[in-house]
Amino acid sequence: MARRQSSSEVESDEVFVMAAEIFRVMAAPMRLKIISCLCNGEKNVSQLLEEIETTQPNMSQHLNTLYQAGVIGRRREGVQIFYRIINDRVVTLCRAVCMQIAIESDLKS
Repeated sequence: MARRQSSSEVESDEVFVMAAEIFRVMAAPMRLKIISCLCNGEKNVSQLLEEIETTQPNMSQHLNTLYQAGVIGRRREGVQIFYRIINDRVVTLCRAVCMQIAIESDLKS
């Protein structure tokens, strides 16, 4: 006999689904680099390409994924599109994980 889920269980399922989506978006090293670059302020694609070695199409693809996931926002100024962080929770999570990895790798050295 199937057990009926309570509303709190359904809500927690939604939380796990949302968390899994954030982890999926952050699973690409290129996206983590982009997030890191944008932590220092708004940038356009040319500025990001100066800091991150990749192709313009690859950069645009990752920026679009981050935008669709609600991690970054964008605004147009003339022909340029500027990107910025709009989800501070993702930045906090990214920094915490990267900081811990850096600390652990320093301890192993």
